[in-house]
Amino acid sequence: MTTTFLQALHRMEEGRLKRFFQRRLRNREDAADATQETFLRMIEVPQSTIIENPQAYLFQVAKSVARAASARRAAETGLFVPEEAGCVSADDTPGPERIVLGRQQLLLMAKAIEQLPNRCQEVFILSRLHGLANGEIAVRLGISRNMVEKHIIRALLHCRKVRAEIFF
Repeated sequence: MTTTFLQALHRMEEGRLKRFFQRRLRNREDAADATQETFLRMIEVPQSTIIENPQAYLFQVAKSVARAASARRAAETGLFVPEEAGCVSADDTPGPERIVLGRQQLLLMAKAIEQLPNRCQEVFILSRLHGLANGEIAVRLGISRNMVEKHIIRALLHCRKVRAEIFF
């Protein structure tokens, strides 16, 4: 699947895909994240793969993302018990080794972000650290929303690669 075709598919189907996720996940932020995850997975499909019906394939990928998000939410639900339930929680204070390891990993990820091209880095920081919506970033930087999403996807792929090298 070519980049041009994927961009066209993104323009045509993004709205439908977000509505699909909002119905299933019932959370706007989760729907936006799941939409990006779906297109990220589409980018990772090998060029040699022949897809006869791209829209159907896109929504099959989206169903997989929705199932994973629902399963993750279900698993996390049991982890958090209200205090009034009388449960005593374990001490989550990290030990010195964990603190040092965490700081080292954070530095490596910061260096990974610094490796990104300037505009990509700027978009990623505005999105992930400052929590701005893609539309707000586009207006602030004077670029298209589509370009904002491309920069975010590029940064996420780079960070995912670096994180895989760090943790494995």
